[in-house]
Amino acid sequence: MIRNPYLIHPGVTRMVQTLKEGEINKYYLKGLAGSSKAGVVHAVMSFLKGPHLLIFNDKEEAAYFYTDLVAFEGTPERTLFFPSSYKRSIQYKQTDEANIITRTQTLKRLSERRIASFIITYAEALVETVLSKKSLDNTTLEIRMGEKIDRPFLEEVLSAYRFKPVDFVFEPGQYAIRGGIVDVFSFSSNHPYRLDFLDNEVDSIRSFDVDTQRSIETLKKISVIPNIQWEQELGEQRISFLEYIPPGTILWADQPDLIKEQIQALYEKTDFGEHRIAAEKQKFLRDGNQIIRQMEHFQRVIFDPAENIKNQKLWTFNTSSQPSFRKNFEFLTSHLKENTEKGYANYILSENVKQIERLQSIFSEIDPELEYKTVPETIHSGFIDHDLKISVYTDHQIFERYHKFRFHNRFSRKESVSIKELLGLNPGDYVVHVDHGIGIFGGLEKIDVNGKTQESVRLVYKDKDVLYVNIHSLHRISKYKGRDGEPPRIYKLGTGAWQNMKQKTKSRVKDIARELIELYARRKEQKGFAFSADTYMQTELESSFIYEDTPDQLKATNDIKSGMEAPYPMDRLICGDVGFGKTEVAIRAAFKAVSDSKQVAVLVPTTILAFQHYNTFKERLENFPCSIDYLSRFRSYGDQRKIIGRLSEGQIDIIIGTHKLVGKDIVFKDLGLLIVDEEQKFGVSVKEKLKNLKLNVDT
Repeated sequence: MIRNPYLIHPGVTRMVQTLKEGEINKYYLKGLAGSSKAGVVHAVMSFLKGPHLLIFNDKEEAAYFYTDLVAFEGTPERTLFFPSSYKRSIQYKQTDEANIITRTQTLKRLSERRIASFIITYAEALVETVLSKKSLDNTTLEIRMGEKIDRPFLEEVLSAYRFKPVDFVFEPGQYAIRGGIVDVFSFSSNHPYRLDFLDNEVDSIRSFDVDTQRSIETLKKISVIPNIQWEQELGEQRISFLEYIPPGTILWADQPDLIKEQIQALYEKTDFGEHRIAAEKQKFLRDGNQIIRQMEHFQRVIFDPAENIKNQKLWTFNTSSQPSFRKNFEFLTSHLKENTEKGYANYILSENVKQIERLQSIFSEIDPELEYKTVPETIHSGFIDHDLKISVYTDHQIFERYHKFRFHNRFSRKESVSIKELLGLNPGDYVVHVDHGIGIFGGLEKIDVNGKTQESVRLVYKDKDVLYVNIHSLHRISKYKGRDGEPPRIYKLGTGAWQNMKQKTKSRVKDIARELIELYARRKEQKGFAFSADTYMQTELESSFIYEDTPDQLKATNDIKSGMEAPYPMDRLICGDVGFGKTEVAIRAAFKAVSDSKQVAVLVPTTILAFQHYNTFKERLENFPCSIDYLSRFRSYGDQRKIIGRLSEGQIDIIIGTHKLVGKDIVFKDLGLLIVDEEQKFGVSVKEKLKNLKLNVDT
């Protein structure tokens, strides 16, 4: 939680007193830059408990404000978000399951009078009408532990609610019945529910993870709610979302005229598709005038008014935005020193502990006496408050990194690999069971186990032996992935052949491991170059990465740099899917080598990849003293000769190329690091040349 400086601001005190008196229905607020706006709203709420409704022009503004409020609040429990139902505005055809769940949760909480401190929404979400409170109650199926429910009746209700029967649930609007177990994924929950029946009595209720199928929490009661958007069958009465907002709510709006224009434009341009007729438009949408009239029923605070306002209705703060430092640390340190001289306190916010350490390292090298405090949390936009004499800066703005808004406890579609593969299997596909070997997938089958019907996977082995695998043991099977066109050997159950083959494989793996140990022992005897510890520029490079480092990316970077600083040749392998940041790790290692006046060779299997890596390295290192070039058949003969000459003279720091880099005419002045991308794609001759090249060079 970020300590809110506006809790002690005299301007907030005046606002609270005026709002309490309530003599005026409309107030104006100006002069708040960056995330100071969220700080003031949160401070007012601390004295006027709410609820507070905040309306913005678009989802991005609303979502960033939500993120800021949660940062000041320290918990998302009292902050609700009400989004649009759809993935794309105007074309109301494809719904977004995560948004519908969030909308349903918000409506349910408001209908039950479990009031939150903040409710945040935006124009596009307000265009849509919602079910009335009565209709929402009528479409909610409450289930309690110990309650007696006829399962055919339950299935009938779920079907009427348009829940889809499936083998395994993995997204909202699905249900599965397997003997005495009923799984259902309500549109009011981020996780599906599992009901365990004893005859017709609900014996237990649990939420569970769709990936692992494991229980998350034991529950006493649940609410099952269908997709409440556009379902005429669920209830005739639809109302504006604002009718859910209780009296006494303070409404904060960012430029209401723009909100009205946005709502009106959406209302007029909305495409219902052929299945809707124009006459239904008023039922499912509200226009700008209707929304504005409803907003006028609340006590309102308007952000950043465009017109001239009388003094008694206007609150003014004295803030300015965080300057754009463009990753210039001399400018940043100079600015922080000026703030200190003027009596301002400097705060630098970052939710990444590693990033804070990088900043501290940079500042200690530039000016060890610099005065600032770090905060291990962040907001969206930094600001300077000239009345409080504080400057609040964010690390992502300093380094020009992308800062994404974040929702808490939201449903995200991430199907389990086991479930996804299982649903994609066809009878006859080969499947590997870790204990019994390769068999043939025979489909799903319901079997009786101790008097209960359970769904199981049927695997067929040699001589038509059959093995049933419970759905809770899906982690023990996987789809067979072997050479194309070569059918695998099918084992007979109970013969021990699979275990013998596994044992032989383990023995062979040990032999390979022994050979590798001997190889690396010889490499350890070779004297390598021990690279220096990170410099100020290395830290600056890593900090300027526009995305947040993943834990694996951070660990890989640290392991590689540790290996480079050792006095013997390094040999590291980085594995990861496309887009997981392997290239960034390679760039950091390459720059570390260049910082110690060593050359770097980046070997890639194709000319296209060479050019792509060249552009990536060039763009990433453009602000650092580093010479980069590439060598491939796309370069003319004359260019190739010039590059080879510059390489031998040490004028090129990083060279990127195909197999030409291991040619006889390639001479490095002082090669210190070799980076090989997709080594498995190189031929035997190239790999033999690599062995000679890698003898005493970090790889």
